[in-house]
Amino acid sequence: MKKIKLFFTLSLAVIGLMACHPKANSQGLLGNDAASAKYEKTPRGFKTGAEQTDLYVPLLKGKRVAILANQTSIIGKETTVDSLLKLGVNIVKIFGPEHGFRGQASAGIHVDDEVDAKTGIKTISLYGKHNTPTQEELADVDVVIFDIQDVGVRFYTYINSLQHLMEACAMYNKEVMILDRPNPNGFYIDGPILDMKYKSGIGQQAIPIVHGLTVGEYAHMLNGEGWLKDKLKCKITVIKNANYTHDMPYTLPVKPSPNLNTQQSILLYPSTCLFEGIYLNHGRGTQFPFTVLGAPYLKGKFDFNYTPTSIKGMAETPIFMNQVCYGLDLRNYDTEIFRKTKQINLSWLMELYKASPEKENFFNSKMSNQMGTIEKLVGVADFRQQIISGKTEAEIRATWEPGLAKYKEMRKKYLLYP
Repeated sequence: MKKIKLFFTLSLAVIGLMACHPKANSQGLLGNDAASAKYEKTPRGFKTGAEQTDLYVPLLKGKRVAILANQTSIIGKETTVDSLLKLGVNIVKIFGPEHGFRGQASAGIHVDDEVDAKTGIKTISLYGKHNTPTQEELADVDVVIFDIQDVGVRFYTYINSLQHLMEACAMYNKEVMILDRPNPNGFYIDGPILDMKYKSGIGQQAIPIVHGLTVGEYAHMLNGEGWLKDKLKCKITVIKNANYTHDMPYTLPVKPSPNLNTQQSILLYPSTCLFEGIYLNHGRGTQFPFTVLGAPYLKGKFDFNYTPTSIKGMAETPIFMNQVCYGLDLRNYDTEIFRKTKQINLSWLMELYKASPEKENFFNSKMSNQMGTIEKLVGVADFRQQIISGKTEAEIRATWEPGLAKYKEMRKKYLLYP
């Protein structure tokens, strides 16, 4: 009986602590890791653009609506599509980006057109046969909604999806309505400006690695800087976030893609995604991608180890699959450091290069079956040689500064939030 009473008392104490803790999972599904545990609740009155239906549903009355959306397109606990259908919006088709409308396809995997099983609406893939809506696909549409959560990094492809959509809609005289969402990495700007010689599917415009914009702001920049194809201008309406600032901590309620499955991974992503261009595993093939780094050839150099495996929907054939990898564990790294330094972390890449006995292959992306070369990811030609020659981080950053200063000044023209 005493044991039962003690258990009951302890249980009540734990429940009480959980109830009064101000940082307990304030934003939902990604709220249980090291990064989100440090964040306070979002400010009173904060709302995403999508949540402010009273501002934009009246604008959609009588219009044929398409929506470019994925699993992050939510209003409360419902998808934006389901919510708008209930409000009487005439959604005639859905466009799906990389990973698909339901967000279940792995990175880089082409997605086919289909009919959405839940709504019966035709879903057209913009990550399959083509990445831009065709004239035929837009013929029965008056306005296209863009509602996708971005993470504020140049090589995260959803800003490319926005650009392609705007180009098509500008060409065929259709309006784009952007339901803005916070940028979880919006509190800083860093990295070299993309040299357009390295323009690719993971870098379309001359912006830094961490660009410091919401998608609504980026849309204005695309228009304002004449970056759309043939310098077209797209008619856009941005439904702004309410009570939002760039410095506001924001834990995403839904993982933005299969391999960004924790707030920790999202905040580390600007730094650890550079390892996509390196002969090294960065957590693909584990349940903690972008938060661990390692390779079999680093055995004896580091104690921490893990073994990548095939994981459907995340990484079917990760580099060093079924091999023990040795390296760095960043799952408990204090991501508040990024808020203090306002810089991506280069020290991990520099440390692993120095420790590597495979220096001749370290930057060999063909051996690594990764997403791109280090030049495409970083965006400039000299980064590889800077690391090889042992340049300090300060020396490397000095080469970024002229372009960064110019970008920061240009960015001010397009800000919607302080």
